[in-house]
Amino acid sequence: MFPEENDRQSSLFDEESVYSVSEITYLIKSVLDEEFPNLWVEGEVSNLKEPKSGHIYFTLKDDKAQLKAVMFNSSRKKVKFKIEDGMKVLCFGRISVYPQGGSYQLYVEQMHAKGVGDLQLAFMQLKEKLEKEGLFLDDHKKELPFMPSLIGVITSGTGAAVRDIIKVARRRFPEVGILIYPVKVQGDGAAEEIAEAINEMNRLFKNEVDLLIVGRGGGSIEDLWAFNEEIVARAIFDSEIPVISAVGHEIDWTISDFVADKRAPTPSAAAEIAVPDKDKLIRHIDGLSARLKNNALLSVQAYRNRLKLIATSRAFMEPKYIIQQQMQRLDELIRRLGDNLKQRQEKTQLHLKHLGVKLEILSPLSILNRGYGIVYDKNKKVVVSVKQVKPDDNLDVRLKDGSVPVIVLRRSGANQQRRKDAKAGQRTLF
Repeated sequence: MFPEENDRQSSLFDEESVYSVSEITYLIKSVLDEEFPNLWVEGEVSNLKEPKSGHIYFTLKDDKAQLKAVMFNSSRKKVKFKIEDGMKVLCFGRISVYPQGGSYQLYVEQMHAKGVGDLQLAFMQLKEKLEKEGLFLDDHKKELPFMPSLIGVITSGTGAAVRDIIKVARRRFPEVGILIYPVKVQGDGAAEEIAEAINEMNRLFKNEVDLLIVGRGGGSIEDLWAFNEEIVARAIFDSEIPVISAVGHEIDWTISDFVADKRAPTPSAAAEIAVPDKDKLIRHIDGLSARLKNNALLSVQAYRNRLKLIATSRAFMEPKYIIQQQMQRLDELIRRLGDNLKQRQEKTQLHLKHLGVKLEILSPLSILNRGYGIVYDKNKKVVVSVKQVKPDDNLDVRLKDGSVPVIVLRRSGANQQRRKDAKAGQRTLF
């Protein structure tokens, strides 16, 4: 209700008691800023938004309430793990009002993972991500050179690691060259320096440096963290020069160890892997030389004995006798071949004669020579039964020296002929 609409109400307030929206908002803001300057809030991340500015906006919630929160880019960069919806976190900051939105929210300055260490969580997240991309596969790992002439070492220029690498390498093979690229190995900017050093080695010395050793001595997970950064892992993966990762002690594992072409448990072990032992090589070469010499002597002796045997053989001493023996053997083989051919020819002729006799016996012409004939009907089909003809049929009888045309007068079956023969027999008896 406005003052000018009801003068009766004018005594209840004056102009000094009226607040603008901005005034009441900033009044509430000052109260919140004073009462909640620094506090820890535990909750679950939800509605996470990540604009291009690098700031993140999200909601912290539990089963009863929600609280809007913002984390600016400068603070976000200090968080090692990837913030995701559903993650339980502890947030440190202040409660204040966002005037333009008219809402209160938590301005987060620090964030820690709930239930697991921040660095351990970040390590697991990055490891899972790079493993899915295939950066750890053996197919991408390069072979280390057997005997490098120049090794690049990327580590602290004043730490124990570089001294250990130089000491071991010089002891094993004094002639090997070592090119040191000093970098920060812990703290802010260390990961960027290490990645840049790997890239520079590849750009400037790709044709001279045969192998890179990237690492440092032992320390806490915080000390070794530069070798767990994604920028270092990708620089190692992209390196055209083979890389040995040598970070910390034997129990320490970093992301660099998984990506590198070879992992060494310590910097000293990296030098042992990279450089062969010259004394062992010399002993090995001497052993091979002795074996080669011994094998050569044995071969020469074997050939000498064989030559001596040949020189004293009858073939070498009397070659004419050997030739005569072979000529005599050739004559014998020719004679045996002729005998075999003659026997085969006689056997073949006898077989052909036998087949001719069988063919003669089975030939129709031979049957005709014995007084038989072959009867054909008008269709040139052979007549084998009286049932095939009838009176007045024209037939053709084939004899041995020609054929005779005949006309059928009547048929006389086999039964009729037997009856006639039987009657003729009775007349003979009586």
